[in-house]
Amino acid sequence: MKLALAAAAFIAAVSFAQAAHADGDVEAGKVVFRKCAICHSIDPAKKGIGPLMLGIVGRPSASVAGFSYSEGMKAANKTWDAATLDTYLANPKALVPGTKMVFPGLPKQEDRDNVIAYLSTLK
Repeated sequence: MKLALAAAAFIAAVSFAQAAHADGDVEAGKVVFRKCAICHSIDPAKKGIGPLMLGIVGRPSASVAGFSYSEGMKAANKTWDAATLDTYLANPKALVPGTKMVFPGLPKQEDRDNVIAYLSTLK
């Protein structure tokens, strides 16, 4: 019984975290993403300083073929779901010590929600 309650609580928490980002504004996220586009491309034909963002949502960390990831990112073993992206975008170095990403993060929750909503459209 305790296991069933714990599982239900976990599912509810994950659902809430996912729903919080579903409220992001895609168009506003596209504007905020301009900060990211300095290093990250959404076009597979264009290489950036950072890895390709096309298809990032749901992708395992350090998985873009041909990109030279830091040892920290290789060891991170994350899946870029909405909750993980939110944590990473708030403070990249806190979630993945040793990341090569120099951007300090997006302090505003609204900006993170909007970028995640935008990234979710990039398939």
